[in-house]
Amino acid sequence: DISALGLRHVGYGIPTDLFGPFVTACVQVIRTLTEDDAAEEAFRWSLSLISRILTRVINEGSTIVMKAINANSGKQLRRAVGCAPRGKRALWMLNIQVGTQSISPLMWAIETGSLDAAKSIITDLLIIRADRDRYYYGMDILFERHPDIIKRLCTDAPALMTPLLDGLIWRSRITDNGQRRVNFYIRHLLMDENSEFAKATEWITENNDPKLVCHPVVSLVTDMVWGRVAFRTFLFGRAWFLFTLIVFVTSQSMLARVTSVNADSVRIVVFALRCFIYLCSMGQWIMYHVKNTVRDVRNGALVRIDRIPIPEYLAQWQGWSSLILTGFLVAMFFMEPILQCIGSGGDLFTKQCKNGQDLSFPYSVASTGAMLIYFMLLTDLSVFSTRVSAFALVCARVLSEVALFLFGITFFVIAFACAISALEQENEKFADIPVAALQLYKISFGMFSGDNYDDLESDPALLIVCFVYVVTTVIFMLNLLIAQLNCAYHATYLDMMGYARLNRGKIVYETMPSCPKGRWAAFVGALRLDECCEFGEGDMGVPGGVQVFEPASANITTVDMIKRFGGSTSPGAQWPEQEGGGEDEVDRFDRMERLIEKVMKRMSSSKAGGKGSKLGSSMGNSAGSEATGSGDLSGSA
Repeated sequence: DISALGLRHVGYGIPTDLFGPFVTACVQVIRTLTEDDAAEEAFRWSLSLISRILTRVINEGSTIVMKAINANSGKQLRRAVGCAPRGKRALWMLNIQVGTQSISPLMWAIETGSLDAAKSIITDLLIIRADRDRYYYGMDILFERHPDIIKRLCTDAPALMTPLLDGLIWRSRITDNGQRRVNFYIRHLLMDENSEFAKATEWITENNDPKLVCHPVVSLVTDMVWGRVAFRTFLFGRAWFLFTLIVFVTSQSMLARVTSVNADSVRIVVFALRCFIYLCSMGQWIMYHVKNTVRDVRNGALVRIDRIPIPEYLAQWQGWSSLILTGFLVAMFFMEPILQCIGSGGDLFTKQCKNGQDLSFPYSVASTGAMLIYFMLLTDLSVFSTRVSAFALVCARVLSEVALFLFGITFFVIAFACAISALEQENEKFADIPVAALQLYKISFGMFSGDNYDDLESDPALLIVCFVYVVTTVIFMLNLLIAQLNCAYHATYLDMMGYARLNRGKIVYETMPSCPKGRWAAFVGALRLDECCEFGEGDMGVPGGVQVFEPASANITTVDMIKRFGGSTSPGAQWPEQEGGGEDEVDRFDRMERLIEKVMKRMSSSKAGGKGSKLGSSMGNSAGSEATGSGDLSGSA
């Protein structure tokens, strides 16, 4: 524990010179609290021992890498790791060991907000370097040291996710037949140390960043897992819902209108299908909601809407819409005309009885609501295509603008209906407020016939009011709705593919636990992630990736992404310093700015020197002439 505390002091950048005064101050405080010399001496000895341990830990752990992190300087960090042996360069940035305790410079930089230094560490780790014997790539040691690096970055430093994912891509600068070789190193995004499906997809999806999920690495992992593993499991899970929907449509919409065949057989089939709906669909939904409600209540997973706690699963649209569907099905069961007519003495499974006919219309309303909810839940299958899913998401996001339009239309309808009712007029279609409101709605939605407009000519005052209403709603409000939809669509279009991929990613990580282990093992084995990916013909690179080909014009690469060095191949040797000393663009611009300032100073000093020499020579000439003049005057005198 003391060593761990000392390592944290390394991160805090505490100088060891402060421990002596700190121990002295603490002993003086104890001296004022007790007169027991033995207790005071024991306290002094214990605190001195702790301070010596902390001093030793700080001296051993205060590496130049930690000093660069405390300064949050990417330049200093690059210079610090430049001194590291090539075989231990990654460990210098990922592990500082003192005794049995260790600290990660990378994690410390993220926790303390030294993001410039953390970005330099991630970038340096994911650069592929090569000598004449082997390749050096820090991907494996990074994810082995920090298996939850993606979760930590998504939580504490989302800006570093892009540099991390960019470092998992290698692109060749050489093209062949218009194609470029690209390696995606996705092993640690795809599976964990136990060869199970990794949680990286879940962490990235829960971050809810539509731009991050469109990164080529994330898109490749999600699409591969979806297409080869999760798709069939998801489809089998939705096949039951599709079958239930077909049965419901058949019993409620198709057979209910059939009159050309044997009535007895139709009634039997309808009764059987409705029994299936009530037992298998309604029963399944009731069990689903009871199970999820009990689970959320036990786990305390509750959300509050206007101070009313509800289970967390109902916060998603699939949860509350399926709850409404369950309510409609329960209402249909209790109002079922066939059940109401049992024992009435009529035909078998008939609906023609007094109770059945009385409940026929309420039953049809509940059936209509259930049918609409069924098809609304069917839109969840749009995840099969990202384009269709993106379109569905855009439609859902612009619904708020339509709701605002309907609210505005309703306000104007009520206002003008009340105004027309107060107007002295004899048109029966505008006799009172409800009737006038209905006619105004018809005008707004183009359902008001031309003959009705002709009838308004006999009442000029009513015609003027309707004209003002048409200008306000049909001309102004409808065009305003179009403008709002246009702006909302453009705002959503930029990220609609990202939101579609977020939806697919969520379905992927929710479906994977139910996928067969054999299918997952076959998928991972087919990728051959333990084999090295080629960098070129016969140039075997590093393992952990998959290779694809992309059009040469997609991502133009003119510089070799691998840093190749000659000379010694010993793992204990440092990497040679590159041209430019590892300077980045900011360093080069700073150096150029300093050179320009130096040149300007020289030019200004040379101009000032030239003016001073001219002024000195003119003053010397004037002084000489004055001296000559005074000599002439003295001679004449």
